[in-house]
Amino acid sequence: MFRLSPETKDDEYEVEYLFDLAFAPGREALSSYRLREGVAKIADLSLVARDETDGIAGAIRYWPVLVGGAGEAALLLGPVAVHPTHQGEGLGASLIWESLAQAKKTGWERVILVGDAPYYGRFGFQRASAISFPPPYNPDRLLALALLDGGLDRLSGRVRKYPAFSVE
Repeated sequence: MFRLSPETKDDEYEVEYLFDLAFAPGREALSSYRLREGVAKIADLSLVARDETDGIAGAIRYWPVLVGGAGEAALLLGPVAVHPTHQGEGLGASLIWESLAQAKKTGWERVILVGDAPYYGRFGFQRASAISFPPPYNPDRLLALALLDGGLDRLSGRVRKYPAFSVE
């Protein structure tokens, strides 16, 4: 059994360790990290999952971004990771479903990410051909999900930082 809760400052080192464990070295060189630098994550959507030993078994983070010249606000999902000892237990899906439901409740219209279409397709994500990401990126891995009807209708252009959410 896992307990999901918002990530706190006290969780930060353990979550970063999990991300280091789950992803290849150099993950911070990816273009998605340029969009996160100096920007605060969305606290109420960035979740941790604790196991029966109270250790962090999984984590997911969201960041605000702007898209296109009109500056449409969107959520950037990622990273999401599950500790190797808990993979295959549905924890990653639980983190995604719970955080997407919360994002919708709090009024966010859309979510974008760079990831595997076969995995994220089950949550409703589709290839986002009308938008682009800072290079380097693979356009086939740029995905989007409308949380509200019409949430992707006017979304086009390059994804960029959301400066209003700067870290204090």
